[in-house]
Amino acid sequence: MNIGRFWHRAPNVFGLILFAIFLAITPLWVQSNYLLSTAIFIGIAAILTLGLALLMGYAGQISLGHAAFYAMGAYTSAILTVKFAYSPWLAMALGVLITGTLAYLIGKVIFRLSGHYLALATLALGVIVFLALGEFRGLTGGPSGLPGVPQLTIGGFSFDNDVKYYYLVWAVFWLLLAFSLNVVNSRIGRALRAIHASEIAAESVGVDASRFKLRVLVLSAVYASLAGSLYVHYMRFVSPQPFDFNASVRLVVMAAVGGLASVWGAPFGAAAVILLTVLLRDTLPFFIKNASGEHTVIVYGVILVLIMIFMPEGLTSGLLKRRRWPSFRSKK
Repeated sequence: MNIGRFWHRAPNVFGLILFAIFLAITPLWVQSNYLLSTAIFIGIAAILTLGLALLMGYAGQISLGHAAFYAMGAYTSAILTVKFAYSPWLAMALGVLITGTLAYLIGKVIFRLSGHYLALATLALGVIVFLALGEFRGLTGGPSGLPGVPQLTIGGFSFDNDVKYYYLVWAVFWLLLAFSLNVVNSRIGRALRAIHASEIAAESVGVDASRFKLRVLVLSAVYASLAGSLYVHYMRFVSPQPFDFNASVRLVVMAAVGGLASVWGAPFGAAAVILLTVLLRDTLPFFIKNASGEHTVIVYGVILVLIMIFMPEGLTSGLLKRRRWPSFRSKK
């Protein structure tokens, strides 16, 4: 038995088990609705970050407008349930289908670009969707938003409080995490990593780069759509503001902080940025008079630059690599 290999892997395994136990028991000792609500938002953000990590970290495709897919899922669920009286679960499924289809059609066009041009195209997508949400008032409610979104229910059981919704959101996250791990450890994952390293080299050995990039974009958009639906059925209201350019920037920072090439980093990146957002919202006015969201974006930008310089693999992976565990070798 290679004791050294087990010793180096054990902290990761034990850490993940402890993290799962921590998530399971959190509602048992957290009595504050505000803290539970924050944990729900972290779970929703972790789902978004998980999809973005697959797209940017594994496939190497830049996205500065990912909030557009988040908005598509949220508004599809809201419009279908409020204006057309659809079942929330059916609306969520249709949101996934519509968002995934649109992502496929959009990907067919924008993946003809690369590098800075691709980044600008995704940025434009986010801006276009955000403006459309405010302009099509008859459908979306415009800047005033769309109230009256129903709660999620299963039979007679309703997710009508923070504890129930907390378990729902984090259960969805763990299911998507398990699926993502299967993806990254499969032939598809190896193809994505090859494309990230060199698209030309990958195609030279038979990898259809266009097809795999489209697949991961659609998968990432589906994750964002699910997150959007979970968000809107929790808030029971939707407006354009949560899906602006700042939201896309936050998602990129979450993915970078957690580790672009690590699906395990998604919840930690999401938690770090959301808690930082709460901290900045409470403290910035003491340092900057009339502080606004633009000031927060500046802080995000600084954090992103520092992470890319000092820990390009993300805060989670960077800290793990810097740990020092004793090494044991089996004697012959």
